[in-house]
Amino acid sequence: MTPTSGPTDAVSIQLDHVSRHYTLATTAIRAVDDVSLTIRIGEFVALLGSSGSGKSTLLNLMAGLDRPTSGAIRADGKNLAELSSLELARYRRNTIGMVFQSFNLLPRMTLAENVELPLRLAEVGHDERDARVAEALQRVKLDKRTQHRPSELSGGEQQRTAIARALVNRPKILFADEPTGNLDSATGESIMNLLLEIRSSLGMTIIMVTHERPLAEKFATRLAIMGDGKLLSSGEKQ
Repeated sequence: MTPTSGPTDAVSIQLDHVSRHYTLATTAIRAVDDVSLTIRIGEFVALLGSSGSGKSTLLNLMAGLDRPTSGAIRADGKNLAELSSLELARYRRNTIGMVFQSFNLLPRMTLAENVELPLRLAEVGHDERDARVAEALQRVKLDKRTQHRPSELSGGEQQRTAIARALVNRPKILFADEPTGNLDSATGESIMNLLLEIRSSLGMTIIMVTHERPLAEKFATRLAIMGDGKLLSSGEKQ
């Protein structure tokens, strides 16, 4: 399956001169340094770069998990840099979904319970929770495994469960941090194909951090290359 172009007439997220600096002892670390980037609705953008390049820090800033030292991050009509902690939590709950390399599933919960957890935290009614969980697990083709626990699943199935959990609140933007990092190459490709299906069917914006350039070139619509905290290039694939 090859990626198709998404809508390009509306902005999903925009970064204007965003920096995130840390101080470690007496050393200033410019984890993200004056980055400007516009991502449009429906794009699948891969953030690439070596370890320490700033790609994961940039993802965390866009996801509202960290705050910039300076600059503006506009998403869903808001400047994330100006939001209170409560407003940022609401943004994370209502606007984004997150998928991680390590799956982060709770081992004592069933698949259905793991996927349901964001809905319980959002105080969604019980009847609606059941319908949304069923829909999310069906989308990732695990609707026959709802009562299994994570230890009974393969790595690929665990990541599919994590994707279902990220989708259950119907986010506008899906962030994926090394989603294939713990998977073999064939399983990793199947997860990438699933992300493409989700993007195509839901019109969702996907922003992914990866160190696997061949996967990024095959599946993403655009590559953003990071180095020493700076955005070195960001354009359509050739």
